[in-house]
Amino acid sequence: SKVVGDMALFMLANNLTPDEVLNGNRDLAFPESVVEFFEGKLGQPPGGFPEKLQKRILRGREPVVVRPGELLPAVNLTETQHDLEHKFQQPFSERDILSYLMYPRVFPELVEHVRKYSDTSTMPTAAFFYGMEKGEEISVEIDPGKTLIIKFLTVGDPHPDGKRLVFFELNGQPREVLVLDRSLVGQGVASARAKAEVGNPLHVGAPMPGAVVSIAVAAGEQVAEGQKLLTMEAMKMETTLYAERAGKISEVLVRPGAQVEGGELLMRYEP
Repeated sequence: SKVVGDMALFMLANNLTPDEVLNGNRDLAFPESVVEFFEGKLGQPPGGFPEKLQKRILRGREPVVVRPGELLPAVNLTETQHDLEHKFQQPFSERDILSYLMYPRVFPELVEHVRKYSDTSTMPTAAFFYGMEKGEEISVEIDPGKTLIIKFLTVGDPHPDGKRLVFFELNGQPREVLVLDRSLVGQGVASARAKAEVGNPLHVGAPMPGAVVSIAVAAGEQVAEGQKLLTMEAMKMETTLYAERAGKISEVLVRPGAQVEGGELLMRYEP
């Protein structure tokens, strides 16, 4: 389901039709989950993958032709648990260890998230992902039999440092908290990045909204066609952008960790 969802989001974000995916001329950077699926890392379907589609998605990668589990290295659970507890200075359950082994890059982010915000899994899903509307009220059970009733009232005007007061009620009592509004920069001025020009071969744009995970090239670097430029992530879907042409990178406009919108300009080539 993750592969199907990632591919659907990728096609919607890039306005792709099935025919353009299979026969188009664009050098597409497919989500990593889709690439690994067609690589055979989740197994091979009876009769194999559609050869033309697999070749287009893998971009020269060699497919796995054996049971993927045969390629996994042996794991010492006790040793892994000791290493994790030493690294993060906290105890971990067997479930935590298995989560780390399946999601080694995401798990440390979860640990830091819980340290900073506590266990947000107790929040209603819609409130966590989309926030609350003014006047909306939710209940959060923080312990068995201990439920908080939270009602969002309003937000104040931005401060010069980009922070705002958030007003809410907690179990009927008025509360307020000062938070950083990440949509504001400096003196409360909204951030605005340039958009990549459609059809401009000197522009490298974001294929979808998400976070920049890593950058593989620097300004002034000569790149070859097909060379890895950067990696993005959106909703745990990782996508690698490759150079669609050879040339010299004149400017890198983002840094790892930056949140970008679809179509935003990420890099420029020298003319």
